[in-house]
Parts: sequence; structure tokens; C-alpha cells
Amino acid sequence: MIHNSLLASGISPSWVTLICVIAIVIFTGLIVVISRYKKCPSDKVMVIYGNVGTNKDGTSRSAKCIHGGAAFIVPVVQAYEYLDLTPLSISVDLRSALSRQNIRVDVPSSFTVGISTEPGVMQNAAERLLGLKMVEIQELAKDIIFGQLRLVIATMDIEEINTDRDKFLDAVSGNVETELKKIGLRLINVNVTDINDESGYIAALGKEAAAKAINDAKVSVAEADRNGAIGAANAEKEQRISVSRFNSEAIKGENLAKVEVAESDATRREREAEALKRATAAENIQTAKALEESYAAQEAAEQARANLEKAKLEADVLVKAEINKKEIELAAEARAEETRRLAKGEADAIVMKMEAQAQGMREMMTKQAEGFAEIVKAAGGASDDAVRMMIADKLEELTRIQVEAISNLKIDKITVWDGGNTGDKSSTANFVSGLMKSVPPMQEIFDMAGMKLPEYLGKTKDEGEKAE
Repeated sequence: MIHNSLLASGISPSWVTLICVIAIVIFTGLIVVISRYKKCPSDKVMVIYGNVGTNKDGTSRSAKCIHGGAAFIVPVVQAYEYLDLTPLSISVDLRSALSRQNIRVDVPSSFTVGISTEPGVMQNAAERLLGLKMVEIQELAKDIIFGQLRLVIATMDIEEINTDRDKFLDAVSGNVETELKKIGLRLINVNVTDINDESGYIAALGKEAAAKAINDAKVSVAEADRNGAIGAANAEKEQRISVSRFNSEAIKGENLAKVEVAESDATRREREAEALKRATAAENIQTAKALEESYAAQEAAEQARANLEKAKLEADVLVKAEINKKEIELAAEARAEETRRLAKGEADAIVMKMEAQAQGMREMMTKQAEGFAEIVKAAGGASDDAVRMMIADKLEELTRIQVEAISNLKIDKITVWDGGNTGDKSSTANFVSGLMKSVPPMQEIFDMAGMKLPEYLGKTKDEGEKAE
């Protein structure tokens, strides 16, 4: 759009291209400038390194540290990283540290350190801790603390370490913080949990202090007991004098009081007798009324109990009868339902069996019909020829059945009285011929089936005469 507007204003295309390039360069430079302007969070120290200027003495500065603020990072010649200000808790379990008395002590303690934000110390942190992980910084500080803690213990007696803890902690804080500043750290807190020694010297000091405190307490108790006994004796003397004086006055007053008490007692008894008489009468009346009401209530209760027992018996009988009735009805319904279900099941079984048989017969008849159709089709559509083909197929089976009919006959003995020739055959020949004629001849079988023997098997006599 800008390009078109410039062209429309009469500027040459080369100038238009140059203006566009300059605009793009300026816009890109602005974006780079904005992206290189970095802000430092409050919990970090931003370290700028590279070409960051010179010191007052003319030497090149190794880094520039910023805490809380922002700075422009020059591209190519400068870079930046962050140092985390999160405090580090270091547990120092110092064992067998040698004191000034050559007694080894155990001083378990914990230190809290962090990267310092002081200008000079912060520069040391940038030069010595940049790029290290928190665990590595923690180990480095731990080594320094171990050394300085041993050094402080070596300059103090056990009594000073044990009794004057503030002095010990001030000495440790001063030495440790001085050394930590050299690498850019500051000491935030020191906490010594307990102090022990191998020889038991500290324990002996404690026992001595405890024994002294106990003895002082015993002396104080004895003095207090003595003062208490003296004061008790003086108090008892004054008490006895005062008691005797007051006892005499009390006896006099007591006698006067007894007279008044006796008179008052007599009056009290008279009034009590009258009150007792009225109370006894009232109690008897109330007792009679209570007995009357009790008897009436008892009678009503007995009547109610009788009614309850009667109702209970009636309810038991009715409920049992109703239950028996329901049981009989349910049993009858169950038996009827069982009978109905058995009958239905048997009927369903019969129906399924008949359906299966009908299905089988239908399938068999269908297959037979299909077979007959195929036979008729093979016979060229002539049903008579198809029937003859079927009988011819079964002819062997029919002949076998006829043969078996006489083969199973058992003839124990045959007696033949041959009376000579009858015509051109003997009697024996006629008997055998008659026996064979008892079997239907093949021609008759074919005649019964509506078939004819093949010509190569011969013709009957009648057929031969007809042919002539």
C-alpha cells in the first residue's frame, strides 16, 4: 500500500524501493533493540559479560552486575546470565575439632548462606560462581565453613564455647562471612545445635553446675525451714493465748445460747407435734384416696390386659388360619403352575418332534422328488421309461430276495419214486422243473413291472408266434 501510494505521488520506482528498504532496516533495528533490553528479577542478579567497559585504573572489567533494574545488552559483543539469590541451607556436622585445651569436641551446626548483593561482593560472585550449579556452590561454601569453624574452635576454651555461646557465634560469623565474601556469598544465619566432647569434660562441667545448684537450693531450703519453724512457734504461742481468752468468752456465750436453745427447742417441739398431727391426718386421707385410685386403675389395667390377651389369642388364631390359607393357596397355585408348565413343555416337545419329523419327511420327499425328476430327465421325459430304469436298478435286489426265499428252506430228505417216463421227461426231472417253477420267472417279474426283457435274452413263445 505504501509502495503504491509513493508511486502514485510521482516518485520513481528506484526511490520507492530505497525508502522501503530503509523502513524495513529501521523496523528490524527497533525490534532488535527492544529484544536486547533485559530486566533483572528481584530474586536474581543479572551478570553482563563481554565488552563491558574498563575500571578506574584502566583495566578491563570482567563483568557488570545488576540487581533490581534493567540494562541494554549490546548484540554480538555482550551476553548475560543470572545468579540465583535463593538461600542455601548447609548442614555442617563437625566432628573431633581440636580446642585450645587440646580436647576434641563435636559441634554439629547448620548455616544459611546466599549470594550477596553488595557491589564488590556481587562482583566476586560474578567472577567465581557464574555457571556453577546450586549444589556446587553449596559444596564450595561447606568446605569454607568447615575450615573456619575448626579455626575458631582452636582459639577458644571449652568453657567459652559451652557457656558463652554468643561469643562463639560472633567469632564463627565474623570468620566465616569474611571468607564467604571472597567468593561472593554472605552469611545469613548460624545455628549450633549441640556441643559434645570425647573426654566428657562438658558433661562433667554440667554435673558440677548441677551439683552446685542443688547444694545452693538445699541451703536455701534449710534456711527457709528454720525461719518457718521460728515463725510457727511464735504463731502458736499467740494462738494459744488468744484461744484461751476467746474460749472463756465463748463458754459464757455458749451457756446463754443453750438456755435460749432449750426454750426455742420446746417451742419447736410443740409446733412440730401440731404439724405432725395435721400432716398425719392429711397423709391418711391422701393415702386412702391414692389406694382408691390405685385399685380403680388396677381394675382398669386388668380389664385392659384381659382384652389384650383376648385380642392377642384371636389375632394368633386368625393370623395362623390366614397364613395356612395363604400357604394352601400358594401351594395349589404352585402345583397348578408346575402342571401347566410341564404340560406346556411336553406339548412344545411333541410339537418340536413332529415338526422335526415333518421337516425330515419333507426333506426326504423333496430329495426323492428331485431324484425322480433327474431320472425322468435322464429318460428323455418319458415317465414309463424312468420307472423301468428304477426297477431295472432294483432288479438285482429283487432277484436276491427271491433266491433267499428258497435258500432258507431246510429239506432233510427227498424221496423220489420214479414211475418211469412221462412224455419225454422222467418223474425226477419233472419234480425239479416244478420246484424251479415255484420261483417267479424273470419274464413275469418284468411283466409285473410293465417292462420287456431285452431281445438278446430271447423271446417268449407267444411273442415268437405273433412275430410269425
